[in-house]
Amino acid sequence: MTLTLVIAAILAGLAGILGVRSIVTERKRTRWTILLMLVSFGLQLIWLGKRGEMRASCPLLDSGEILVFLAWSISLFYLIVGSAYRITLLGMFSAPLVMVMLLIAKIPGMLDDNPVKQTNVDYWGEMHSAISVLSYGALALGAVSAVMFLVLDRLLKTRDTSSGLFKKMPPLDTIVGSVVRLTIIGLSFLSVGLAFGFMMRIHGGPHFWVAIVVWLAYLLLLGIWFVRGMTPKKMSVFVVVLFFASLSVFVVL
Repeated sequence: MTLTLVIAAILAGLAGILGVRSIVTERKRTRWTILLMLVSFGLQLIWLGKRGEMRASCPLLDSGEILVFLAWSISLFYLIVGSAYRITLLGMFSAPLVMVMLLIAKIPGMLDDNPVKQTNVDYWGEMHSAISVLSYGALALGAVSAVMFLVLDRLLKTRDTSSGLFKKMPPLDTIVGSVVRLTIIGLSFLSVGLAFGFMMRIHGGPHFWVAIVVWLAYLLLLGIWFVRGMTPKKMSVFVVVLFFASLSVFVVL
């Protein structure tokens, strides 16, 4: 299982490197990014499946498992959104993030060496944890898209329009659309996760209430975007800041 995660991290890293090389030096996109991310995604899924069998529950009981699940979720939404909306450049930004998360998960102490098999599992709690963490994959990718927008905005302001990076960037409207779309998807999954949370045998722990605060913050942000309106740059900044602030939910687990 150790080798599975290492290979998955290496493939994600190669996807990012090849993406950068292709765009910056050859000024064209490469399908290797998606192919490598797809294989990495498959290996992450295999690891999570085996870990779940060892736990006899959803593998979200230590910091390493949470990081792998998050990396898998980011990979999943990238493969869906990147392919469906032809934002293959998104892989250049998300692949290094996946690689780093997988490598951090392998740091000694992050993963239980002898995971305890769970008994008397609360399946509502399982659904709450899995779907809530899954929502963070979409929210993370929304933040990555927001970073893409800020990078392109910076290139435009500095008039650095001759680089291969600029020429292969999607249109601003496409990037903003992906930021909003992914945030909506993430909020929708988080809503479902919280609904399952209310059905748990025991709920009301610190992480549950922090998750509710995160849900309210994203709901407010989207409400302002659609009702009152704000500039795409402000929206992108808020999405990035809010995502990093929302990671506090994992600190109080």
